[in-house]
Amino acid sequence: MSEQFLFTRVGYVYIPTSDLDGSIAWYTRHLSFKLVNKFEDRGSFLAVLHHPHQHAIALLLIETVDKNRLEITRNGKPFPIMALNCPNIETTHRILMDSGVEVENLHTLGTGEAKYFYFRDNEGNLLEAAWSRWDREDTIKRDW
Repeated sequence: MSEQFLFTRVGYVYIPTSDLDGSIAWYTRHLSFKLVNKFEDRGSFLAVLHHPHQHAIALLLIETVDKNRLEITRNGKPFPIMALNCPNIETTHRILMDSGVEVENLHTLGTGEAKYFYFRDNEGNLLEAAWSRWDREDTIKRDW
């Protein structure tokens, strides 16, 4: 008997921006995303960006005039809206810091099983870079 699932995976994540072209440039330059499509929908522009890994979810940048950014508050402190896995988190931390991205300190959990740091995109959205020994390896998309 085969199981029927209502959902099979997370499809994409929405990120607000008041500067769509600036955010496209930022995400492609700093986070290795690739612009796949840009179109108008319901009065604003959206950009669809993909990541090189075969099973990565898509990122949709949503243009908005609203100045509120996405941020979760956890126990009174800002918490990221999205985490991105890094195969070498120390290198990622250094490269983002050297390129002028607003980067927080690198943290280690347990006895080194996981590491993370928070950083902000060009619009102030809080993101997380993460590594753990349990991360699954993935393949790069063909023709990336």
